[in-house]
Amino acid sequence: MSTKHTRLIAAGAAALAAVGLLAGCAGQGAAGSAGAAGEPVEGGTLTYLEHQPYTTLYPPQAGFYPNGGLVNNLTARLTWQDPETLEIQPWVATDWAVNADATEYTFDLRDDVTFSDGTPLDAAAVAENFDTYGLGDEELGLTVSEAINNYASSEVVDDDTVTFRFSAPAPGFLQATSTINSGLVSPDTLDRKLEDWGAGSATEIIGSGPFTITEEEIGTSLHLAAREDYDWAPASFEHQGRAYLDGIDLVVTPEDSVRIGSLLAGQADVIRYVQAFDEQQVADAGFEIVAAPTRGVNNSLGLRFTNPLLSDLRVRQALVHGVDAQEVVDTIFTANYPVATSELAATAAGYTDESAKLAYDPEQSEQLLDEAGWKIGDDGIREKGGERLSLTVYEAKPQPLSKQTLELVSQQLAKIGVELNVKAADAGSYAEDILDPLKTPVYHSMVGRADNDVIKSQYHTQNRNTLLSDDAKLDELLEAVASEPDPAKRDEASAAVQDYLTEQAYVIPLFEEPQVYGAAPYVHGFTTEAVARPQFYDTWVEKQ
Repeated sequence: MSTKHTRLIAAGAAALAAVGLLAGCAGQGAAGSAGAAGEPVEGGTLTYLEHQPYTTLYPPQAGFYPNGGLVNNLTARLTWQDPETLEIQPWVATDWAVNADATEYTFDLRDDVTFSDGTPLDAAAVAENFDTYGLGDEELGLTVSEAINNYASSEVVDDDTVTFRFSAPAPGFLQATSTINSGLVSPDTLDRKLEDWGAGSATEIIGSGPFTITEEEIGTSLHLAAREDYDWAPASFEHQGRAYLDGIDLVVTPEDSVRIGSLLAGQADVIRYVQAFDEQQVADAGFEIVAAPTRGVNNSLGLRFTNPLLSDLRVRQALVHGVDAQEVVDTIFTANYPVATSELAATAAGYTDESAKLAYDPEQSEQLLDEAGWKIGDDGIREKGGERLSLTVYEAKPQPLSKQTLELVSQQLAKIGVELNVKAADAGSYAEDILDPLKTPVYHSMVGRADNDVIKSQYHTQNRNTLLSDDAKLDELLEAVASEPDPAKRDEASAAVQDYLTEQAYVIPLFEEPQVYGAAPYVHGFTTEAVARPQFYDTWVEKQ
């Protein structure tokens, strides 16, 4: 273990209580050719500060950004989605064919790709990956990927050709092959139980990407090393061959002030989760702010309508019109957080504008609550039949400034006579309570994916089901999005879902959530994939 990395682990173990605990000046002493100004420099170790520890590296469960940020750099995929154009491009697959109703996909593969243990990434390995991701493995506890719908089977045509078949049209599958949820890992890795993909197991995950994890201090730090033999990046990338960096020291740093202070002091090179209130300070100091869109379901409050307090459509409509999303953005966030105009981001596939039906209108809210029989009580909170209109929501740790957002929303709802109790995410009963609509009738969340299927991932009863829904019509509408092969009709199906969610007042959209990074001025080539996970393959550090 390097001296620098030893110090980083020690710093992480102490939760980086002070900026000075971070070791050395990150980015100095970059090895390899110096290169002329503006030309990439090979070598060096980049220090990356992550807000939260990862929980699993099983690709179908890697949607949590600390998980996905790792899987994105540890695995190659069949295809690559250009983060600017959203075009699907070759990666491990060189070409593909899709039948007319999107029930059969055939991929031609490169013949020079290997996993990090040296075993070949051939058609048999690809088939085993997608059989696992598409069907799950009950014995191992491996779940089905939310990115894959209607999966039936695979066929290994030859060493470099594989065909996938579906029980119904699966128009989102091609894009699914580009996501971190479809990261390609070795067959031996696929034999692991779900619990063996979590903390403490990172060095044992055999991937196909430009980096491997060589050291782990559970919950504290990881060291990623560049694969010397990696030479199959998508053609559109800035270079081919191994990554420019020798490695990445990832240190879990929960405290906002420590991440910012470390970056500005030159003790960290890139950090994730620059809070909105820190953006100006970082920019004014000459550092780069990278605010990448997540292109999916917006940062929203889901109204769990099976709770009796929310069973009346008029009550839900009152809540929707009682929240001023513009005030939330103006008070807490920046221009990097556009106000939501639908359940989907304006940059999301299949978006339709619902803003007129979501408009802030507290007078309408009060009228709706009056009509529903909820009368103002002595303390200003409405009552009906001896019951107060009191709801609970938990702070969502993965969402930016969730506590502050929910507290402001609580103040807004109090003006129309609704009590919203905001609970801390570290409460002992949190994990159970959020799965119970009686205990948690309001749920704060979002999900990113640059495909129409993202809305099904969030709301279908067999996927995330954040509404804890029992609405068969909603499921039917979502399934239409996932099973319509015609692109124009698929967009129409997505619009129908948004219309229905709005008409039923199931969701209070707040803002389009980005992932916000800060990068030192000597860091070059740092980018993100299509839904804002960090991409370190083209990153290089200018010699200081």
